[in-house]
Amino acid sequence: MQVKTYTGPSTQAVLAQIKSELGPDAVILSTRSGRKEGRRFCEVTAGVERNGNGSTPHGAGAAADGGDPTQLPAGWESWHREWSCIKEHLLALMKPGLRLEQLTPRQRLALEFLEREGVEDTVLMSLYRRLLTSPGASVLEPLTGMVPVKPWSREAWPQRVHVFAGPFGSGKTTTLVRMALRGQGAESAGGRVQVVNADCERGNGRLLLRHWAELSGFGYAEAADDGAMRAALDCDADRVFVDLPGLARGETLTQRLAHLGLGGDDVAVHLVLPPHCGGQQTADFVNRYRAPGTASIVWTKLDEACTYGTLVNVAAANGLPVSALSFGPGLRGSLVSASESALWRLVFKRQLPGRTSDGPAARQP
Repeated sequence: MQVKTYTGPSTQAVLAQIKSELGPDAVILSTRSGRKEGRRFCEVTAGVERNGNGSTPHGAGAAADGGDPTQLPAGWESWHREWSCIKEHLLALMKPGLRLEQLTPRQRLALEFLEREGVEDTVLMSLYRRLLTSPGASVLEPLTGMVPVKPWSREAWPQRVHVFAGPFGSGKTTTLVRMALRGQGAESAGGRVQVVNADCERGNGRLLLRHWAELSGFGYAEAADDGAMRAALDCDADRVFVDLPGLARGETLTQRLAHLGLGGDDVAVHLVLPPHCGGQQTADFVNRYRAPGTASIVWTKLDEACTYGTLVNVAAANGLPVSALSFGPGLRGSLVSASESALWRLVFKRQLPGRTSDGPAARQP
């Protein structure tokens, strides 16, 4: 398998370069974006299976039998496990050599705290290198560059269609209702909202969506395929919120979106995740639910977690901005637009948004 990493100013530019050099059968293995010296960059690792004469063999990449072109090649999981093991051993050898005495006491305490909170060694190494070049700087300065924030608002997210994807039990349906209610009350200025249930085989989310649609004056529709989805989107609503079911084993979000005919510049996909899954499980979720239209992460069930290092790990590895923070059992006053201050109070103080360290949640607008 030929593997190569490409870097460019935007995802579109990098994908065009990959298609030009590796061809349409190239498989995206990983993506990362961020800022370096004030400039935005996108880094994509791609691979393609080739035979001896350099051509793509039958069944690799975009399968000739109509298989999923994003499916990883045979042996990839084994190779990835071996590389992860090698990386862990390398990091274990490198950590004792870190000269933490070159950092200020405040910087050392911050790194030690992040390590206890579950921030991965690769992220800590990157923070250490950046702090060495900025004596006396706050650890929040490099962290802010590694963990982007794009607050949930009409101005920041002008797309008409917002799709909520994530594993079963992650809180997608509740998050959708919370965002729809928040938009209706604070930002839509009377605009009509339509909710679409694409999870037609499960009863709980279906009943919840229909119930709150009736109470709140939302339009409601169900769509199990692209034809029904087109009919559901063909309405006079200003904003449409789509609730996707969890993916089946072996299924990718790209496949599900294609099945429903969801795509384009007017569609934003929000990945809904809780922070209390293990690191390997969370990484698997992000890989499976990452698609060209995935635009942000909504962190849910924050009140059920004891540490929040996962928020840093996922953002640093994938570059997806955090758009909203969700917590608590209620539908109102339990979701806030993400902000840097709220995010870092959560990570460093374990303080839920809208709460003081010793008081109840403040009323949200």
